[in-house]
Amino acid sequence: MSLRSRLSIAVAAGALAVTALATPAVAGDDPDDPRDDWGQTQNQNQNHGQDQNQDHNPRLSRGVVTASSLALRSAPNRGGQIIRWADRGEVVSIFCKTNGQSVQGNRQWYLLTDGTWAWGSARYIRTIGPAPRWC
Repeated sequence: MSLRSRLSIAVAAGALAVTALATPAVAGDDPDDPRDDWGQTQNQNQNHGQDQNQDHNPRLSRGVVTASSLALRSAPNRGGQIIRWADRGEVVSIFCKTNGQSVQGNRQWYLLTDGTWAWGSARYIRTIGPAPRWC
């Protein structure tokens, strides 16, 4: 891994650490809270006529996994340790994006916040709504 790649990963990790210290938890901390990770109540989720983004956390973007199974990794490259696997159709929360190792011509990777912080190749995640911000 080149020094440039290591530096960009270190900068992204530092920015993430600073943001995590300065940002309150976004969801899932209170098991008695009827809202899911997007701030919607269960009734809103079941009402398909309503805008699903109305209570969406503005710091996060969303995406849908398009690969049959996607390795989510500890770093934005194919050499990073696999944290978990995401299945096709799974909706993921995207914190930010950065450039990393190219995957079939796409260098962008998304930092996902679904229970664990892990990187997923943007080549296999279709964004929903606004594009993720840069890390």
